[in-house]
Amino acid sequence: MQASSQNTSLPQAMIVTTTENIPDTRVVQTLGQVFGLTVRSRSLGGNITAVLKSLAGGEIRSYVKLNEDARRQALDRMVQNAATMGANAVTMMRFDTTEMGAGMTEIVAYGTARVIKPDATSCAPTSAQS
Repeated sequence: MQASSQNTSLPQAMIVTTTENIPDTRVVQTLGQVFGLTVRSRSLGGNITAVLKSLAGGEIRSYVKLNEDARRQALDRMVQNAATMGANAVTMMRFDTTEMGAGMTEIVAYGTARVIKPDATSCAPTSAQS
C-alpha cells in the first residue's frame, strides 16, 4: 500500500492588530466579527494565598499568571476562529473581561476577521531622482 502525499506547507501566520488598517496591505474581504472566549476560576488554595499576600501588599503572581494564560487562550481561540472563517488577519482586536460570579472571570478577545493582500502600489520600489 502506498502512502498518499499530503501538503505539508505551514499555515500562514495570522496578523492581529489593534488598528483598523495594516500598512502596505489592502482589504480584499471583510468576513465579520470574530471572538475567542474563556472562563476561568481561581482555586481555593490560590484565593487563600492571594488573601495572605494582599495583607503584605505587592504583586500576586499566581493571579498574574492566571490572567496571562486566560488572555493567551482567548487570543488563540479568536485566531483559530478567524482562520476557520478564511481570514488571514484580525483588525481592531480588543480584550474584554467580566466577573461572572464568585471567583469566575470571563475573558473575550474580539475583532474583525479580514482577508488582506499586499498592496502592490506601496511595495513597488521607487527610483532615485537626481
